[in-house]
Amino acid sequence: MNLQQSYNMRYIYLLVTLIFAAPAFGQTQNSGGQSFSLEQAIEYALANNANAKNATLDEQIANARVKETRGIGLPQIDASVGITHNQKLPRFFSQYNPDQQGFIDLSSIPGIQAGDVVALQNFFQLKSAGNASLTISQILFNGSYLVGLQAANAYRELSVKTNAQTKENIVEQVTKAYYNVLINKDRVTLFDVNIARVDSLLKTTKALNENGFAEAIDVDRIQVTANNLKAQRDNFYNLQELGFQLLKFQMNYPMDQNIDVQGDIASLQIDENLLASYSEKWDYSQRADYSILETNRKLQALNLKNKYAESLPSLVAFANLGYSTQSPNIGGLFKTESNIQEIPEFGIGPDKWYSFSSFGVTLNVPLFSGLQRSYRVQQEKLNLQKIENGFSSLKSAIDLQIKQSAISYLNAVNSLKSQQANKELAQNVARVTKIKYEQGVGSNLEVTEAESALREAQINYYAALYDALVAKVDLDKAYGKLNPQNAQDK
Repeated sequence: MNLQQSYNMRYIYLLVTLIFAAPAFGQTQNSGGQSFSLEQAIEYALANNANAKNATLDEQIANARVKETRGIGLPQIDASVGITHNQKLPRFFSQYNPDQQGFIDLSSIPGIQAGDVVALQNFFQLKSAGNASLTISQILFNGSYLVGLQAANAYRELSVKTNAQTKENIVEQVTKAYYNVLINKDRVTLFDVNIARVDSLLKTTKALNENGFAEAIDVDRIQVTANNLKAQRDNFYNLQELGFQLLKFQMNYPMDQNIDVQGDIASLQIDENLLASYSEKWDYSQRADYSILETNRKLQALNLKNKYAESLPSLVAFANLGYSTQSPNIGGLFKTESNIQEIPEFGIGPDKWYSFSSFGVTLNVPLFSGLQRSYRVQQEKLNLQKIENGFSSLKSAIDLQIKQSAISYLNAVNSLKSQQANKELAQNVARVTKIKYEQGVGSNLEVTEAESALREAQINYYAALYDALVAKVDLDKAYGKLNPQNAQDK
């Protein structure tokens, strides 16, 4: 039982992952539903996993942001229509000059003399006014805008690489969960084989006991072995169900539906010469995290460039076109006929709405900002230096990860080879011991010990196989081979 508990410790990470989602497990395997190969499981996960979906949406958002930035450089056109009614008009103050052309004649008012300040109302505007205008502007030159176009493309590149990193993590999680289920399926079959073999031995021992060739304690000893083995199998069914639940969770497969996996462990190949091919022509940029840091450096360099561009002049062209009118009341604004008297010398005609237009260019030249721009540039330079320092740290971390994963993989491969040899030896010992026992030249205790050693060897073999497959996945991740875009390099 201790050996089985030791093997069950390898499932602790499953319990931690599913502690918030695991249902009550029954005594049956969660198989017989839709069946997936490893490639199909990964494809399904990439299409349905929530993180993968969000990463794809972030990439689409980045594409939209690039187009938004480009739109800043296109003509900006705004239209406005407004109606205003002044319940009480403001007064206009002026110094009375009867000799000024166009000044209202106030000579008939007693006490008004030239040079007096007068407050006039309702002379220069009516209470209700209408305005309809069209404003157009176009950037002719803006350094920050040109840098912004480059930064938008770099931002899109960053979203693509982040999406790839998210998919890499999903591939890792699904692959490990898939291998766990696939290996445990074979273990379930092996439990049935072991139980059948022990049951056969139990029947033989009972027959020998009935004929006086075996003691009752021999029957009891094998019966205990059979009972323990069946209890272990039932416990293992629960662990296998947990493995199915984890696989469905990683794939975002419906948790209430059954799922199954294709293939068998015979198809799982462990190549001990893999390291040589991985090391050949390898570069740090194959790692998703390193590639993301490169894009962040590009963005920071563009941010620094933008701070310099803010000191450059900007030139914008504009045009303003529209119509306006006034009336003593709001209702008058909507009359089709005009009650405006024609006065040619003042440019007033009989039209209801009068047009106006203006156009020009605006040149903005930053002269002095109190050294703010200089300090902003200094800050961005320091931030860029921090990113450069990050490359050295990341390279060291990648080198360490590659070294650790390579050693773990080699150790796992060696352990697998050793455990496979032990399993084959234990199988042969159990077979020979049983034959000797049936022929009366061996003891029941030897058979029981051989069966126990065989089960221990089987447990160790499957544990070593799973460790080797997980080490292979970790090695692939260390070398940047899990990214679906790099699948052809594997």
